[in-house]
Amino acid sequence: MSASPRKIAVVTTSRADYSHLHWVLHDLREHPEIDLRLIVTAAHLADEFGRAADQIERDGHRIDERVECLVSSDTDVGMAKTIGVATLGLADALGRMRPDLLLLIADRYEMLAPAAVALALRIPIAHIEGGEVSSGAIDDAVRNALTKLSHLHFTPHEEASERVRAMGEERWRVHCVGAPSLDHLRRSRLLERAELERTLDLEIASDSVLVAYHPVTIARDTLRETDELFAALERIDRQLLFCFPNADAGSRELALRAGELCRRKAGARLFVNLDPVRYWSLLGRVGALLGNSSSGIMESPALALPAVNIGLRQQGRLRAANLIDCPAERAAILAALERALDPQFRQGLAGMASPYGDGRAAGRIVEILAEIRFDEALLTKRPPVAALPEAAGR
Repeated sequence: MSASPRKIAVVTTSRADYSHLHWVLHDLREHPEIDLRLIVTAAHLADEFGRAADQIERDGHRIDERVECLVSSDTDVGMAKTIGVATLGLADALGRMRPDLLLLIADRYEMLAPAAVALALRIPIAHIEGGEVSSGAIDDAVRNALTKLSHLHFTPHEEASERVRAMGEERWRVHCVGAPSLDHLRRSRLLERAELERTLDLEIASDSVLVAYHPVTIARDTLRETDELFAALERIDRQLLFCFPNADAGSRELALRAGELCRRKAGARLFVNLDPVRYWSLLGRVGALLGNSSSGIMESPALALPAVNIGLRQQGRLRAANLIDCPAERAAILAALERALDPQFRQGLAGMASPYGDGRAAGRIVEILAEIRFDEALLTKRPPVAALPEAAGR
């Protein structure tokens, strides 16, 4: 064992990344050679988004720093200001903490703030889920920026690893570990139907539709697809269960429309903040997932759950056999959902494997973080020799 534990800081901004980080945080906390410091910020601290920081503590995680930064807004200017406020708060937090390494995940725009601060403070960064593609959202650019700012990469599949290496990252820095959200299926105790219904105060129909839809952040009008979506939802005669949208430009209006629809439709419900266990338990009980969330891409395959992916947001992601893509047009959405709910389609998915791993990502990530040398070689990134101009003649 080393003389003193290595101090690793982790930033979580919303339920979108916390669900993926839960078991990573657990294993980091339990490792004798790691001193975990958890920084909670953005939507986690906002009542509008369910104040999920309370759930993080109920899950047994100690919060070391809380950084208020989410601007109460429904615009892209609010998003940009949130990055700025987060940068100021995280500069103080990380300046006090001075971790040996900062661990970030995925592609939320708020993650640009801790990455920029770590760069200025010369703190090496490890990044989870780089190398993915989602060209219909600004997430794609954020993810690629985080990749180039990071010094270690934990990718969800080999195609992602190849993309990260193609960006000039040295091979020893890139580790294919799988998606850590899938660890819930192997390690979390998911709820039986009766227990889930009791905690949600709701009877769940076997053919219910879980709707996880977010603003299309790459578009100038981030809600340009929503009229067609809600026109389709009005015609669906099955139980509709909505997940609250992410804190993006347009999310407030999207949540209001979902709430209005739920008030008109019997059995419909809008969930502001589902913790990871209840979310995964619900995924295992519904008839189909509908929307444009990465959950349809990364998590639903592990349950062989039919998923309808709408429109632009997830363009370029690795697809599994359970996914049905459709344009943001009401007729196409209804046709895709009808196919997803066809018993024969679901039966045809039996035995399928997820392309996003085997539910053992957290252990792999923590093992690498516990063993890799934190030295100047980690912080100093070198380009491949082939990328140097006229390298052979100098």
